[in-house]
Amino acid sequence: MRSVEDQQIKVTAAAVAPRPVRVAISEAQGLLCAEDVVTERPLPGFDQAAIDGYAVRSVDVAGAGANIRDEDGNSVHLSLPVVGEVAAGSRQPIRLQPRQTVRVDTGAPLPTLADAVLPLENTDGGRARVKVYEAVRSGDYVRRIGDDVQPGDLAVRAGTIIGPAQVGLLAAVGKDKVLVHPRPRLSVLSVGGELVDIDRTPGPGQVYDVNSYALAAAARDAGADVNRVGIVSADPKRLRDVVEGQLVRSEVVVIAGAVGGWASEQVREALEGLGELEITRVAMHPGSVQGFGLLGRDEVPTFLLPSNPVGALVVFEVMVRPLIRIALGRRHPMRRMVRARTILPIASIPGRRGYLRAQLMRDEQTGDYLVQPLGGPNGASSHLLATMAEANSLIVIDPDVTEVRTGDEVQVAFLAQRG
Repeated sequence: MRSVEDQQIKVTAAAVAPRPVRVAISEAQGLLCAEDVVTERPLPGFDQAAIDGYAVRSVDVAGAGANIRDEDGNSVHLSLPVVGEVAAGSRQPIRLQPRQTVRVDTGAPLPTLADAVLPLENTDGGRARVKVYEAVRSGDYVRRIGDDVQPGDLAVRAGTIIGPAQVGLLAAVGKDKVLVHPRPRLSVLSVGGELVDIDRTPGPGQVYDVNSYALAAAARDAGADVNRVGIVSADPKRLRDVVEGQLVRSEVVVIAGAVGGWASEQVREALEGLGELEITRVAMHPGSVQGFGLLGRDEVPTFLLPSNPVGALVVFEVMVRPLIRIALGRRHPMRRMVRARTILPIASIPGRRGYLRAQLMRDEQTGDYLVQPLGGPNGASSHLLATMAEANSLIVIDPDVTEVRTGDEVQVAFLAQRG
C-alpha cells in the first residue's frame, strides 16, 4: 500500500496554474495575479482632507488651546474667519490667505497654502467664524499626494491572490482589467450501469447518480470552474471519446465509479493509450482503492474515484482538493487542523489513515474543541451519505492508531462551515 503522503506528493506535483487571461477586476477576486501591476499615477492624486473639518495654515492656529486672556482678563479662544467650503469632488481651486480657514469635507482637495485640517471636534463648528480649541501641526489630518502609492510602485505583485483590498487598489489606480490565472477547469463524470439521473425514476437495481453532483459541488467549493458531464456509458469506445473531449477543455478530470470490479477493467481498456494511469491502494479509509494519471497531449491530471459517494468525497477532499488549491496559488492548500477531545470512543483500521466524518464543537466553559464521530465508532457505515451531510469536519487517525478512548485528543480537519 502507498502512504497517503506519498500519493499526495505524486498528485500535487502535477498541479499547474491555467494559462493567464485578462479579466475585468470585478471578476478577478480569488484568482492568482499573473502580472506585476505598476501604478502610473500617484495615489492620492492631490493633497486632500482626511477628515471633515477646517483647512488651515498650521502656523495660524499654533496658539490655540493656550490660556489666552483679553485686556479685561477674560479667557478667549483663537478664532478664524471661514471664507468658503470645499466638498469632496470639487474642482474649483481655492487659495487660502493667512489667518483664514475653509471648511472641507473628507476627501476634498486641500486649498493652496493649507497644510493641516482642524477636526470638527476641536472647534465650535462655526460657519462664518470658527473658534479653535486645539492646535494642529503641519500635515495633521491631510492625505498628501502619493502618500499611498507613487508612480512606478507595485500596486499588486504577480503571485498575489486578489482579494477585496487588491480589487480596491486596482480600481484606485485606474486599472479596469488585470492578468490572472483563471480557475482551473474541472470535468466530473460518473460511470456505472446502475446509475440513472435524478430526473428519472430508478428501476430495479438502479440508483441515482450522486457522485457527479456531489463532486461537482466539492470542486466548486475548492475554487474550480466545473463542468458536470454526468453519467457516461462504460462502453470503452464511448467512454474514451467523452474523456478525450474533456481532456482538451479541462485542467483536471474526475471519473467516479471507475475503480474496483468490472468497471475498473472497462475504464482501463477505454483509457489505454491516452497516457500514464495507475490504479493503486492507498493506506487510507474510506477510499483506499483509487486511480491517478496524466492523460492526453497536455498531461491532464485525471482521477479515478470509488463509486461509494462517501469514499469518493473523502478521496476528493484528501487528493483532488489540494491540487485545485495549489493551481489557484494557495500557499496552504490543506484544510486547517485543530486538536479536539473526542466524546465517543473510536476504532480505526490498522495500517491505514482514517478519515472519519464528525461534528466539531466548542466546550462553552473551557473553549476547548470537542468532536463527535459520525457513522459508527470506526466510520464503518461509509455508505451513509446522510452522515457526510451532517459532518463539519473529518477526524484524522494515524495509521498506527487502532483505538481512541473517550476524552483522548485527535487531529481534526475543518470542512466548509454550514450557515
